[in-house]
Amino acid sequence: MPAEIRLALITDIPAIFHVRTSVQENHLSREQLTAMGITEDAIADMIAASPSAWVAVHDGEVVGFSMIDAEEASLFAAFVLPAHEGKGLGKPLVLAAEAELFRHHAAIWLETEPDSRAAGFYRHLGWRDDGVADDNQIRLIKTRV
Repeated sequence: MPAEIRLALITDIPAIFHVRTSVQENHLSREQLTAMGITEDAIADMIAASPSAWVAVHDGEVVGFSMIDAEEASLFAAFVLPAHEGKGLGKPLVLAAEAELFRHHAAIWLETEPDSRAAGFYRHLGWRDDGVADDNQIRLIKTRV
């Protein structure tokens, strides 16, 4: 059965953190996320305020997610559990996030490591380079078609 992509619920937050801390590329621990202000309460507030997170659910398990900051026009997270990579989940997660961002903005952005698999993935989805960002990351943009 293929994975379902749906809006994230408050009850999905522990699974979202499990996915985020399980990835190998761009890995962050719970402690590192907390130091950045990314806590379960902060994510709950975002989800409650507006459509801002989507999950991929396979056999009842959250196996991936994407998140946006609609006010800032940014896609700031898209991750899939390593065991579910390469199964076509990243694209629909990112497209769901893009659709919501494009409801509010003509141009959207994200930042990622310059030589990461993620950078190539986003470019494949039509994102374009837009310079260097903080911490030696690159900024990618995409405009509404």
